[in-house]
Amino acid sequence: MSIIDKFNDAQRAVAEKSKSVSEANNLKRKILYEEERIVEIFADIGKKYYKNPNDDPAEFKVFCDDIDTRRRRIKRMRNELNGIRGYKVCPKCDAEVNDRFQFCGRCGARLPDVEDADFLIETEQL
Repeated sequence: MSIIDKFNDAQRAVAEKSKSVSEANNLKRKILYEEERIVEIFADIGKKYYKNPNDDPAEFKVFCDDIDTRRRRIKRMRNELNGIRGYKVCPKCDAEVNDRFQFCGRCGARLPDVEDADFLIETEQL
């Protein structure tokens, strides 16, 4: 392997690392936006209720559905962010586990996989 090959390999590694950092920062920004929007929606619910506490509770369902949708997005983005960082979070004990493993080393629980149908169903029920 020549010095040029080593240099090219190092250059590729740096480019991949900077891409990962950029993706992670984008995800963090999106998560923050969704969290801020949830707080705004809760404020909107409070204002609406304060103005007319006798409103039909079904009127608030739209707000609640929006919050649930945003929470699902946040969960997906956090799992994607953890994947970029190289780990998964155990759903039972919150341990950080290398993303190559399918089971938690601390409690033995099955770790979520974004491609699994079980994970998608669990995410949809949030």
